[in-house]
Amino acid sequence: MERELIRWLRERLPPHPRLLLGPGDDAAVLDMAQTTQCVVTVDMLTDGVDFQLGEIDPRRAGRKALAANLSDLAAMAARPLAGVVALCLPRQGGMELAVALCEGMLPLAERYKLAIAGGDVNSWDGPAAVSITLVGETTERGPLRRGGARPGDRIVVTGAFGGSILGRHLDFEPRVAEALELHGNYELHAGIDASDGLSLDLSHICEESGCGAAIDAGAVPVADDARRLAERRGDGSTPLDHALADGEDFELILAVPPEEARRMTAEQPLDVPITDIGEFIDGAGLWLAEPRGGRRPLVPRGWEHRL
Repeated sequence: MERELIRWLRERLPPHPRLLLGPGDDAAVLDMAQTTQCVVTVDMLTDGVDFQLGEIDPRRAGRKALAANLSDLAAMAARPLAGVVALCLPRQGGMELAVALCEGMLPLAERYKLAIAGGDVNSWDGPAAVSITLVGETTERGPLRRGGARPGDRIVVTGAFGGSILGRHLDFEPRVAEALELHGNYELHAGIDASDGLSLDLSHICEESGCGAAIDAGAVPVADDARRLAERRGDGSTPLDHALADGEDFELILAVPPEEARRMTAEQPLDVPITDIGEFIDGAGLWLAEPRGGRRPLVPRGWEHRL
């Protein structure tokens, strides 16, 4: 199966200026002569956790696997360069599944000028798993990191949050172009992609930066899916609850100096909305500022793997 898949890939992968030797050898060779710093990220997605192959077109699963990794590059404001894909597949129907997963990845790779440089394939009696490692390059401003938020910085986000399980968790667009544009044209102190949940990922910035954060409850952009999910579940959860904790929105959360945040939100330079939802503060922890005044502690919630 592996040799057949390599032949299939080599017939479909377009040439890439950085890829000197691609799939078919023991390792890939990249031209990194013009890159001063590179960013490396890896993410693994599995059937039954990140997608349900019995319920969806596997092309959507393949696309999600690559998009989630691209979102990590977006969090660092890095340009995608190349990636390697490792597939662990069920013994029955493995080749057909491998082709479908790759067919989901290839259009996204081409859109972001990402070279698929190689990978590995294995088979077993368990569910499918997709592990992708990407290499990106930093811009002249360097990588955007989680550490660096300062008290007084504004919390600025792209897009809307909550209810992604209704479908957006499979079909989201990684904010690579948006991160590069914002990092190139505005002063950003810190950033992260909202993969695990708005409140949980915001707490990661706070932890790395040594500060706290206060979210304006009335400013959080709540997705229509969050409202639909709250109504559908009928368990007392609110759309805001889903926006703060659902995860897999894959939007950007940024720490931005106040003047830059005002300029950014006024200019709205992206095709997706940019919203100021609060501020970073002295001390530790998250707080939720209520529309009628006052603050209450906010426990970070979201997706965490149990080990």
